[in-house]
Amino acid sequence: MTDEISKAKPQRPFRANVLKPIVHFQVSMLRMWANNIERFAGKYEKGLEESTTTIKEQSNKGEHAG
Repeated sequence: MTDEISKAKPQRPFRANVLKPIVHFQVSMLRMWANNIERFAGKYEKGLEESTTTIKEQSNKGEHAG
């Protein structure tokens, strides 16, 4: 029985050592995913603002011409 316990104890640190890089990789992937979403949102917002400005300018030109 004591042999079984002594054999089981080293497995816990081994499992933790195996899981740590996996969890670290998953966290890194989530951070990269979040950064990409933020970058996309920023570009989308910038494009939306530019489109709104262009539409306003065109409508102002139409009012002045007519």
